[in-house]
Amino acid sequence: MQQLATELEIDFHSEKYKDAYSRINAIVIEGEQEASENYISLGEMLPDCKDELIRLSKMENRHKKGFEACGRNLAVTPDMQFARQFFAGLHGNFQTAAAEGKVVTCLLIQSLIIECFAIAAYNIYIPVADDFARKITEGVVKDEYSHLNFGEAWLKEHFAESKAELEAANRQNLPIVWRMLNQVEDDAHILAMEKEALVEDFMIQYGEALSNIGFTTKDIMRMSAYGLTAA
Repeated sequence: MQQLATELEIDFHSEKYKDAYSRINAIVIEGEQEASENYISLGEMLPDCKDELIRLSKMENRHKKGFEACGRNLAVTPDMQFARQFFAGLHGNFQTAAAEGKVVTCLLIQSLIIECFAIAAYNIYIPVADDFARKITEGVVKDEYSHLNFGEAWLKEHFAESKAELEAANRQNLPIVWRMLNQVEDDAHILAMEKEALVEDFMIQYGEALSNIGFTTKDIMRMSAYGLTAA
């Protein structure tokens, strides 16, 4: 992996790299912060699972601190204002759904969309990361799979009564992911992360999650199209 980064001759300390990194680093920090808060909210909505969700929230908070250290390691100040705007669409939809008691929609946004988005980004980033960030990110991505599994397991257990709401939530939120990817395409490219690879990895993770819950291949192709038409 380090060999790949070396072959690409990435200058982790160039002003161009650090400028792009200030936004990418802020996005992962904000993403972990949002996830931490979202799992606390889900714990209030799912009291039987509260202890597990609090545990997941604490893990996300540790991830956030790890990524803050990655920025400090490169002497980069994360652009948190940019990151909050970046997540505004999903954040607003989660908050609205939580206020309405829509557990299924909240789980789709956090446990499927955000977790799959994170896993895809981390998978593509690890081979081109600096040594310090690579070690941090490799540890984080292992945890993210367990977070994804929580949402999958709960939604699979409640699939019959959740299916219609899942499809509606997918239709509302998946296009936001493509707008987010388009927004960060140039910065990701500077970090040697290509948008096509991010899209492909996300679609694989998201499709597998939907399949594990109970959707058919035909369902998944139809649901995925809501994102692609917005790309």
